Amino acid sequence: MTPQDAVAYIENYTWSTTRLGLERTRTLLARLGDPQKQLKFIHVAGSNGKGSTCAMLDSVLRSAGYRTGLYTSPYILDFCERIRINGENILGEELARITDAVRPVADEMEDHPSQFELVTAIAMQYFAEQHCDIVVLEVGMGGALDSTNVIDCPEAAVITNIGLEHTEYLGNTLEQIAQAKGGIIKPGCTTVCYDNVPEVMRTIEQICREQNAQLRIARKDDLHSISYSLHGQVFTWRGMEYVLPLLGAHQLRNAGTVLETVSILRKHGWSIPESAVIEGLRSVVWPARFEVLSRSPLFILDGGHNPQCAHALARNLADYLPGQKCTFLIGVLGDKDYRQMLELLYPFAERFVCLTPLSPRALPAEELAESIRADGYSAVACDSPAVGIRTALEMGSPVLAFGSLYLAGHIRAAFPRQMKNWQKKCTLARRDAISDVDRMEKSRRICSKIVKLDAYQNAHVVFLFRAFRTEVNLSAVAEQARRDGKLPVWPVCGEESNMQAVIPDEGTPWIRDRYGIEIPEYFRPVDPEEIDLVLCPCSAFDRKGRRLGMGKGYYDHFLPACKKAATVLIAFDAQELDEVFTDQYDQPMDAVVTETRVL
Repeated sequence: MTPQDAVAYIENYTWSTTRLGLERTRTLLARLGDPQKQLKFIHVAGSNGKGSTCAMLDSVLRSAGYRTGLYTSPYILDFCERIRINGENILGEELARITDAVRPVADEMEDHPSQFELVTAIAMQYFAEQHCDIVVLEVGMGGALDSTNVIDCPEAAVITNIGLEHTEYLGNTLEQIAQAKGGIIKPGCTTVCYDNVPEVMRTIEQICREQNAQLRIARKDDLHSISYSLHGQVFTWRGMEYVLPLLGAHQLRNAGTVLETVSILRKHGWSIPESAVIEGLRSVVWPARFEVLSRSPLFILDGGHNPQCAHALARNLADYLPGQKCTFLIGVLGDKDYRQMLELLYPFAERFVCLTPLSPRALPAEELAESIRADGYSAVACDSPAVGIRTALEMGSPVLAFGSLYLAGHIRAAFPRQMKNWQKKCTLARRDAISDVDRMEKSRRICSKIVKLDAYQNAHVVFLFRAFRTEVNLSAVAEQARRDGKLPVWPVCGEESNMQAVIPDEGTPWIRDRYGIEIPEYFRPVDPEEIDLVLCPCSAFDRKGRRLGMGKGYYDHFLPACKKAATVLIAFDAQELDEVFTDQYDQPMDAVVTETRVL
């Protein structure tokens, strides 16, 4: 079985066609030897915030030195995200191996386990095999009848924010839904609860009394915000100061729930130093929850998908982008209350770009756009996340992607390439707008700075480039290098991003290659390890020395071979961005030289 086979087998048994209950999960796990009985758990239920709460708990426990398992759903980019140990996804090969062992057991059952039940069993088997010290276990839906509830009494049962959701399964009132969520509270189990609305709290308190379970409430009065920005927020909890990269007032309340849970774990004998708590919260990562993918231009991704999430998003927009209007890149599921979500977001909207999430329950993009236009707002429909991202960026406002976790993963996957292309387009337009006279003067200033660099003074072999169209002209550096007894060498680009450094034969003519770049007609190659200094062009850069190339990747593949060379980025000021969006192939530079400064 391959990893793809494993995922296909699991997803064939969708939860929506199977009744809720624990019998199938108990039977399946019993036939596997009850691996869950070898483990300790923190069990987390709720309507909103349970994933973020799980991520924070996992990060804190890892910082304290424990081997942690993390079980969450749904995933953003990769199915294997659902099962993690010490922050690492289960390997596809491991998922396939365990699924291959679980499959015959599950297929023998007259009442076949659902998708979620299969994944739960696979996760339990994996966590047990890997000897996790503790597992942070997120409930899939509800609590009492969710397959994760087959575990024995956990170290702590955690209840996050509760709202109306899955009403066809869990009930039509907050009390009914709280009753379902509170089903994870077992006799004698210590319970930590987010400070919910009164009708929810009354229900949870009643369950705890019935189960003789201690209840600890993460109260809002213990929490004080000190500062917040798009870079993160600082807060105090009972006088202790913490930094949290996750954004939004609701995330502070989730953090308070985590801190209350930590105090319970300590009472149960878990060694969790305060330094681990500080570091765990400071370093937590939880994607697609008001996640800033780019600051220039501003692009935020939020996987919220119900009115409660829209309320939190509206609060975040009022706090972090006061007075600004956004372009919403939005896709929703037809069975969600998207009308109420839209009403909450309209006050912050300039326009909408609509997409269709990849789900059989998705509302078609054009239907969503028509509904928005009927309310008097501008809306267009796009046929893919990539086109939607480009369209939203073209509109110029801050962009907020929202509406469905099914969509968030595809936007997150498509974003890097689209953002890089957008940044290149913007900076190259600014570079190309420089007049010929100004370009020559700016190039002269850049050349004068280059020859004063220690990296130039100490170099013997200097790798340069000839200006292509509106790039910096380095001919003055080439001439000075010859006068200084240095050896200028030049790039020649071949197939499949293959670049070589060459020395032109004496008197050879310079011709244009397939890209229009001037190269010597006759030359001999130079070993890249002989190069002392590389002067590298770009389409964009930032103050950290990160660069965007022209898209073909020639320099990015060539630079690692220049093992002893200093690398200096050459650009005009007009090509600078606040933050360049790079990937693993974009090589950082040792320095940047523009017409006004050396960075």
